[in-house]
Amino acid sequence: MNFRVNWIGFKTIVRKEFIRVVRIWIQTIVPPAITMTLYFIIFGNLIGRRIGEMDGFDYMQYIAPGLIMMSVITNSYGNVVSSFFGAKFGKHVEEMVVAPLSNATIILGHVAGGVVRGLFVGAMVTAIALFFTNLTVAHPLITFSMVILASVVFALLGFVNAVFAKKFDDISIIPTFVLTPLTYLGGVFYSISMLPEFWQNISLGNPILYMVNAFRYGILGVSDISIEYAYLLVGVFVVGLFSLNLFLLNRGIGIRE
Repeated sequence: MNFRVNWIGFKTIVRKEFIRVVRIWIQTIVPPAITMTLYFIIFGNLIGRRIGEMDGFDYMQYIAPGLIMMSVITNSYGNVVSSFFGAKFGKHVEEMVVAPLSNATIILGHVAGGVVRGLFVGAMVTAIALFFTNLTVAHPLITFSMVILASVVFALLGFVNAVFAKKFDDISIIPTFVLTPLTYLGGVFYSISMLPEFWQNISLGNPILYMVNAFRYGILGVSDISIEYAYLLVGVFVVGLFSLNLFLLNRGIGIRE
C-alpha cells in the first residue's frame, strides 16, 4: 500500500512538472532554442572558421556536445529550483510534506521533472545542431548515461538551492555567479590541452569539465579526462546530493522555518 501511494505521488509530481514545462513553453523551451542557435551561428560558424580543427574535428562539431550538455544542465537545474521554490512561495509545499509520501518520493519526483525538461531541451538543441554540423554517436551507452546522470546532478543541486532560498532573488544567485562561470570554463568551447599547465590543473577542479568531456567522448570519441573518473565523480555527486536533500527535508530546513 505504501509503495502504491508513493508511486502515485511520484507520477503526479512528474506529470505536474511536465504540464508546467509545456504550459509555459514560451519561457521554458523557446529561450534555450534561440540562445543555442546564436551560439552555433556566432561561435561555431563565424569564429569556428578562424579556429579550424580541434582534436581532429571541425570546431562546430567539437563544441556541439558541450552546447547540448550546457542546455541540459541549465534547464534541469532551473526547472527544479523554480518549481520547488514556487511551491514554497505558494505555501502548497506543506501539502506534500503532510501527505503520506516519503521525502525521497518528493525529491525523486521533482528531480525526474527536471530531468524530463533537461532531456527535452537537450534533444531540441541536438536537432538544431544537426542543421549546422554532422554528429555521429560513437559510444551510445556513455552518451545517454552521462547526459542523464549530469541532469540528475544539477536537478538535485537545484533542489538544494530551492530549499535554502527565501526570496525569488535567491534562486538566481547560484546560476548567475556559480553555474554559468563553471559551465563556460568547463571545456564547452575549448580543449583544456590548449591551456597552460597551471590552468589545466585549476580546470580539473571543475566538475562540469568531466560531464562535458564524457558526453563529448560518447559522441565524438575524444576527451581531455578519464571517462572512468568522470563516472566516479558524477556518481559521488548523485549519492551525496540526494542524501543532503533527504537530510534537509527530514529536518524541515527551509520549509518549517
